[in-house]
Amino acid sequence: KQWYQRRVAITAGNFKVFGKVQGVFFRKCTQEKAKALGLVGWVKNEPDSTVIGTVQGPADAITTMKKWLSSEGSPSSRIDKCDFLGERSIANAEFNEFLIRRKSK
Repeated sequence: KQWYQRRVAITAGNFKVFGKVQGVFFRKCTQEKAKALGLVGWVKNEPDSTVIGTVQGPADAITTMKKWLSSEGSPSSRIDKCDFLGERSIANAEFNEFLIRRKSK
């Protein structure tokens, strides 16, 4: 069973990444990193050239993801800053995978 199917402490939070983070496979690399860490949630491009998202999972994996979002990102990205908002403990994960969200047409 995955962590989100068991009773474990779940940390959740939102992020917004600033810099050259669109058109550089940032969302795809974010999805791959989140999956490698066993996190669930989503990532999406915003009209203001930032990338936003939500991550949920064990606290240690969230900490690793926050470091990655703040300093590493995709190979061609340039991260100026990353804001983390609304970090909290939740009883149940709201997702069962990590998705790339795209704009609806």
